[in-house]
Amino acid sequence: MPGLIDTIEGTRVAEHRRWPRLVVNEESWRFAADQLSAGHWTLLGLWGDAGAVHMAVLDAPMHEIAVVTMPCPDGHFPSIGALLPPAIRLERALRDLYGLEPIGLPDMRPWLDLGFWDVQCPLGHGREASQPRAPYAFLPVAGESLHQIPVGPVHAGIIEPGHFRFTANGETVVRLEQRLGYVHKGIEALMVGASLDTAARLAGRTSGDSTVAYALAFSHALEAAMEVEVPPRAVYLRALMAELERLANHFGDIGAICNDASFSLMHAHCGILREKILRTAHACFGHRLMMDAVVPGGVARDLAANRAGEIATLLDEIRRVFPQLVELYDNTASLQDRTAGTGVLRDELARQFGAGGYVGRASGRAFDARKTPGYPPYDRLDFEVPVLETGDVNARVWVRIREVEQSLGLIDQILQHLPAGPIRTTVDPAGEVREG
Repeated sequence: MPGLIDTIEGTRVAEHRRWPRLVVNEESWRFAADQLSAGHWTLLGLWGDAGAVHMAVLDAPMHEIAVVTMPCPDGHFPSIGALLPPAIRLERALRDLYGLEPIGLPDMRPWLDLGFWDVQCPLGHGREASQPRAPYAFLPVAGESLHQIPVGPVHAGIIEPGHFRFTANGETVVRLEQRLGYVHKGIEALMVGASLDTAARLAGRTSGDSTVAYALAFSHALEAAMEVEVPPRAVYLRALMAELERLANHFGDIGAICNDASFSLMHAHCGILREKILRTAHACFGHRLMMDAVVPGGVARDLAANRAGEIATLLDEIRRVFPQLVELYDNTASLQDRTAGTGVLRDELARQFGAGGYVGRASGRAFDARKTPGYPPYDRLDFEVPVLETGDVNARVWVRIREVEQSLGLIDQILQHLPAGPIRTTVDPAGEVREG
């Protein structure tokens, strides 16, 4: 059976690793758009470059990924968003950053450029911004008994700024329109010309509470491009950090959801568990969030023998306390009233948008990057991917609960099989173009 790469006509880029990249013409680009629209492939990403547009696609049944590149010498390309709604925001962002025009894009409003930048298209031609900018055109609302509730961009909590415009009919929200990008950091521009270590630090600061995940993704790409083999001990230590981060974030999310439903007791108890994880992470890896612990070529700090015992003690406490919290969640009627049947994401939308993580898995999309496409050491560890079908807030909570249980088992296995040896391989600049 032909693979994903065989179905697209184009020129393969030899320097691109781990997944193949093809440079295509407009006809092949439109073919890829048709495959995405028909649901045969899943869109993983869409971004720009100097005079070109790229997209990453997944053939889920074949477990294959490819990057498709179309040169844009005239500054435009056929819109993917015209056929596939998930691409619309990506193309709006691409237009803001690079100035490339998606022909046929149904929504040409700016997405990241909120009118505060000194330049337009900062990663493209970088022309000076015109002043004043036209007011942002929110979608029109028409109908009886509808009212709008604007929230933000300034919030009372610690979340980043964002404007949310609710259109409601009584207590029923019939539309939510978001406007984000107020604190766009320009990480991509900062990486241009940066050293490998500086770029890794920037990647790890994309999202503070997921610094391990972002640093790991960047390191995987860099190591694939440079054909670097990471020491086995570092591979396992990375997985240990990733699962500790997953536990901390799941406890934070479960508690926050319950707090939003006015059940602060769960929030407090989940916060205690999260705090203990962060303290253990600091003791083991030198930083509560494990920032800059994952580096190109391996990890920055080893796990001392006595620290493994601290992690084991932490797992014992979680196993003792967490089942009681799960029972409390499941038996609190006021919580169930607010989570069950609320915020339903239908399975067909989850598939169309390529929803990953607990969002997709709560809506029947059995996708986990640790298994598909997969990466070490998870191919040598035993775990299940929890999948539910109802797609509501309750399902997303339960996926988190089940993933906590799986992460506990994974950490046990990692500590049991943690090999001895070095923790980092030196990564020297190649001195030539490499892609990953």
